[in-house]
Order: sequence, then structure tokens, then C-alpha cells
Amino acid sequence: MSLIKQLHAVREAQGRAQDARGELAVPAQALLSRGQRHPLTTVGAAAGAGFVLGQLNVHPLRVPGLGALLSGTAAEVVGQAMRLVAEFAQDQSDAS
Repeated sequence: MSLIKQLHAVREAQGRAQDARGELAVPAQALLSRGQRHPLTTVGAAAGAGFVLGQLNVHPLRVPGLGALLSGTAAEVVGQAMRLVAEFAQDQSDAS
């Protein structure tokens, strides 16, 4: 592959990454602001998840391959889930 093609591919990838960041900015901000409005719920959810994972003895470093999964594909899944939760929270606040 020539240098020009490689530079073009890098610029396209950078553009896609920038677009993805822009798409996640609004739902992430909505989720963060909801967490600030309801701090006990946020802490409770985090504590509950930590307790369940601790009881199941699940830790990302103990499961082979999970660390790589968390840094790659799971990050996209978490982003999509965050977007859905933020949209749901926004719809709920609009309805009230």
C-alpha cells in the first residue's frame, strides 16, 4: 500500500472516530447530568454491580481474554447502551 493510500485511510479513520465521539457526547452528557441529579441511585447501582461481581468472583483480569474484549468490542456495546439509557432517561423526564 502506498504512503498516500495509508494517509488517506488514517484520515478516514480519524474522521469516523471524531463522528463517533460526537454521537456519544449528547447521551453521555445526559447520563452524567442524570447521575448528578440522582447521586444515590448512581452510587447504589455501582455498589450493587460491584457486589454482584464480587459474589460471582468475576474480575476482568481473572477471565482470560476479557481485558482485550473490554478495551475493544465491549466499549462499543457500552457506548450503545449508554446512548439507550440516556435517551430513555430523557424521554422519562420529558413525560413528567
